[in-house]
Amino acid sequence: MAAAGYQMVRYADDFVILCKTKEQAQSALEAVAAWTAQAGLTLHPAKTRIVDSRIEPFEFLGYRFERGRRFPREKSMVKLRDKIRAKTRRNDGRSLLVIIADVNRTLYGWFGYFKHSHKTTFPAVDGWVRGRLRSLLRRRQNRRGKAKGKDHQRWPNAYFADEGLYTLTKAHARACQSMRMAH
Repeated sequence: MAAAGYQMVRYADDFVILCKTKEQAQSALEAVAAWTAQAGLTLHPAKTRIVDSRIEPFEFLGYRFERGRRFPREKSMVKLRDKIRAKTRRNDGRSLLVIIADVNRTLYGWFGYFKHSHKTTFPAVDGWVRGRLRSLLRRRQNRRGKAKGKDHQRWPNAYFADEGLYTLTKAHARACQSMRMAH
């Protein structure tokens, strides 16, 4: 692809070819189709397509690329929520500090991969995680249901920060600041 003048981003058997025009994209697709056929391989019909990324989003390696911005794809968000949900069950008898340490391991790893996401991604995840923890704390006080109104005063965001909860929003701000300082 490089010899043909195309820029390609690749990881294992997944790749994206960047082109300036639709004609270049069509030519690149034909070249890839010919190469894969010659090698006895086939292109995945649902994943192989030409996209104008300024208009139409596409997904690659767990990210959704949309209008020049990166977001975790929905499947990646569902997987994260499922992992956090399993670690924050309302009937979990472990101490809050142990639960937070367990949740933090998941958040560190997730952020390590998705730190390049658009900044609007992180506050929503942080809020959802704190909501799970508030619901757990409600249950420990023999209250039913999800966290609501007064629970935000009872256990404000600062409470969870003091307990050591990893905050994706702050981690993203630090990562952006480090990148600006490096340049």
